[in-house]
Amino acid sequence: MTDFRPRRSVLYMPGANARALEKAKTLPADALILDLEDAVAPDAKVEARERVCAAVTSGDYGKRELTIRVNGLDTEWHTDDLKAAAAAGPDGIVVPKVNSAQDVYTVETALDGAAAPAHTAIWAMLETPEAILHAEEIATASERLAVLVMGTNDLAKELHAAHVPGREPLLFGLSRCVAAARLADKVILDGVFNDIKDEAGFAAECLQGSRLGFDGKTLIHPTQLDPCNSAFAPDPDEIELSERVIDAFETAQAEGKGVVTVDGRMIENLHVEQARRVLSIAAAIAEL
Repeated sequence: MTDFRPRRSVLYMPGANARALEKAKTLPADALILDLEDAVAPDAKVEARERVCAAVTSGDYGKRELTIRVNGLDTEWHTDDLKAAAAAGPDGIVVPKVNSAQDVYTVETALDGAAAPAHTAIWAMLETPEAILHAEEIATASERLAVLVMGTNDLAKELHAAHVPGREPLLFGLSRCVAAARLADKVILDGVFNDIKDEAGFAAECLQGSRLGFDGKTLIHPTQLDPCNSAFAPDPDEIELSERVIDAFETAQAEGKGVVTVDGRMIENLHVEQARRVLSIAAAIAEL
């Protein structure tokens, strides 16, 4: 067994849609975000809240990580959402538009006051210029904060930036948030890809996200699950190379050799650490 929890594919599901919540029980998503915010009309918020909390406590979703996205801190529904979610005890509570460490403290205090179980983590969405510039303080604000989630649609809107292939206008913010996540040892998820019919564009953005250092990606449609799972998982060649790197390093250490090479490349401790991380991810995925 491994302590690593895969979050390659994290699918938003509308909390007001009973059929969607039922379908989610069979989808190959590592995690689900049962949404009370954008996907739910104002007059359906209360009903959706009850439906989502019942889904979380049902025990019908297997090993999938279950989270609830509550409405924002500045909305009339936030307090009741947070209390209900805390009582349901999901794996995580996704909070939109977290802009500061104080926002994290406010949510943490509310969860403690509502006796939320210790396993219920905070997932903070970074989707404004303020959040990007405060990413380090947000990421390090709380032990209960486990995951950072990029809200790229809102971020692009706030920046007055264009949605273009390659996401050049967003790269500063994306990289800054990845750096903050790594500083604080948190998981970080890339934002959504809007055009579900553009398979090539989606594949390219998954590859870009993986290369930037994201742990996985948030998704808006089940058809995006399989390609996303593949993009954020080690491929067979990477696993095989990692095994050889570790074997060569351990053999050299046992023989008292100071220099280790694999395929003509010098191997150092950092390469061994990277190889072990690859194998840890692969092992965790195999356990799903």
